[in-house]
Amino acid sequence: MVVKKSKRTKKKKTGAKFLVIVESPAKSKTINKILGKDYRVVASMGHIIDLPLSKMGIDFENNFKPEYVVVKGRKKYLSEIKKEAKGIQAVFLAADPDREGEAICWHLKEQLDNGKIDIFRVSFDEITKKAVENAFENPRQIDMSKVNAQQARRILDRIVGYSLSPLLWKKITRGLSAGRVQSVAVKLIVEREEEIRKFNPEEYWSMEVLLKKLDSNIKAEDEAIPFSAKLVKYKGEKAQIPDAESIDEITAKLKEEKFIIHDVGCRDKKSYPRSPYTTSLLQQDAFNKLNFSAGKTMSTAQRLYEGVELGEKGSVGLITYMRTDSVRISDEAKEEAKKYVIEQYGEKYIPEKSPEYKAKKRAQEAHEAIRPTSIFRSPKEVAPYLDPNEYKLYNLIWKRFISSQMDSAVYSVLSVHIDAGDYRFRAGGGRLIFDGFLRPYIEDGQIEKEIPEIPPLEAGEETLLEELIPAQHFTKAPPRYTDASLVKMLEEKGIGRPSTYAPIIRTIVYRNYIKRLDRSLQPTDLGELVNKLLIENFSDIVNDEFTAKMENELDSVEEGIVDWVNVLKDFYSSFSKDMEKATESMKNVKRQAVETGEDCPKCGKPMVVKWGRRGQFLSCSDFPACRHSESITTGVKCPEENCDGELVERKSRRGAFYGCTKYPKCTYTTRKLPAAEVNSDSGTEAVEEE
Repeated sequence: MVVKKSKRTKKKKTGAKFLVIVESPAKSKTINKILGKDYRVVASMGHIIDLPLSKMGIDFENNFKPEYVVVKGRKKYLSEIKKEAKGIQAVFLAADPDREGEAICWHLKEQLDNGKIDIFRVSFDEITKKAVENAFENPRQIDMSKVNAQQARRILDRIVGYSLSPLLWKKITRGLSAGRVQSVAVKLIVEREEEIRKFNPEEYWSMEVLLKKLDSNIKAEDEAIPFSAKLVKYKGEKAQIPDAESIDEITAKLKEEKFIIHDVGCRDKKSYPRSPYTTSLLQQDAFNKLNFSAGKTMSTAQRLYEGVELGEKGSVGLITYMRTDSVRISDEAKEEAKKYVIEQYGEKYIPEKSPEYKAKKRAQEAHEAIRPTSIFRSPKEVAPYLDPNEYKLYNLIWKRFISSQMDSAVYSVLSVHIDAGDYRFRAGGGRLIFDGFLRPYIEDGQIEKEIPEIPPLEAGEETLLEELIPAQHFTKAPPRYTDASLVKMLEEKGIGRPSTYAPIIRTIVYRNYIKRLDRSLQPTDLGELVNKLLIENFSDIVNDEFTAKMENELDSVEEGIVDWVNVLKDFYSSFSKDMEKATESMKNVKRQAVETGEDCPKCGKPMVVKWGRRGQFLSCSDFPACRHSESITTGVKCPEENCDGELVERKSRRGAFYGCTKYPKCTYTTRKLPAAEVNSDSGTEAVEEE
């Protein structure tokens, strides 16, 4: 231990000499077990100090100096921490190893530093005995470059949020918000929806044939296995079949042709392992394979990182830090993986050279990739101690890491070209001859060993046509974004960072700018309206290139290359001008109430369509004298027997759902709108007509 006992302090009565501060109770429990009785570990419960909620909290005339206050509801935690710090020899600040964690530590240091106590920063990428002890043997000071990068991001987001939100309240309705990064995410989703609406499907056809080996030596009882081939070329050019007339012409010609083997190629093809998980890749795979939202993935990973009770072993951190854009792996982890592979599968599964994976262009690589803290802690071993979601995610991470350290798989691939007059067909098949990195997945039943095989064939050999299989297709519109594809796009465009992907999606869904439609993300009418107004008045804020540039500047602040105040000055000089213009010129949707042709059932005045924080609704035009309002119905009748109500879209903490207008008399609810006849007299029809 490098920390010397201070002569100015006394030993705590509890026997603890040192105080360690982390963010969460789960993390404190795991670390306390590692450090022992000389250390008292407490949790700050996240940020204790932040900007005030009730006002901007930024002094624009004094280099954007932030006004920090104790977060509401956190005073008791701060008081307890200060109490615990009395009589302690030294305080170790052990928040997560990222910008937010560094800022938490800095704020705590500011609160605790009275000149009479030593305060150190410790950080680790995994909560294991070795990593934690190494961190405490090598404490450091607060990294102010990281703190300044966090401050700059926090202030940027505060300026945008606390400037745009009141403007949207004034122009649309109360309760709306806008954010520097969330607005770009909404724009991407709205643009995709517009592509889908404008898309015109185009017809095209494909031709597949079912062939058999024509061999006079084959006995009747040993009938040849048929194999399929697809039409790929016509007269040496890529085959294109635009319509039914063309396919009929091709069908007629092929019936008259002989199908002759042009060439047969057989080669070994390697399939290479993929890199260990980054945050983005984990969120994408967890969505596609486990149907986890980005938020669910990160909250589950957080528990695995902070520590899980493993019976007599106590609380153990199972994975490394889960907010990372790096694919780097420590030498120790590589050696442990090598040892495991040799013991479990044999030396033939070890590659000649240790795999090296290339990080994304903008990756900071401050941490390792996401991996198990010990590869010998297999999913099967820890399964009894994990809940179903924890097990699924740990299994995903564990298999991805161990497979990334194994040799390539090898397939024997057969490629056959068949000529039928001017038409060329291609068939492919093969088999797995060495499973390599696929071994863990095959054992788990996730990957089939075999690929459909093709019978032995030779060039010049004639085959027997069994069946012509024409198929009609239509080009498809680009799919709506999902959590996985949106995260991928945000990463590719450099928008946000690993720690922000999940909060971005959570925020835009919560704000009702985006709704979940099965597994996809669809903009709401409100989201499209807000997006339209922001594009018209704040082109920089919703520009993905501008947002990516800001992210790069924040990275430069963290690296100590750029001054954080200058970043804020450059941004605010143009943003303040846009705000001034928008205050005067932005369309006032609030005043554009649309009459529905219906009268208020309470006072008889016309009913109009207005905007609210949950979208459009019906309101009496005599508001506030008459406060009658109604939800705009979907036009679908309530399926409950003897109920004459209609379904309306509603929101809850768990997302959007549909409920009956007769609630609480009728309590029918559903996540999916049932198929039913639309009532032409519904409010929805009236709105669309207007």
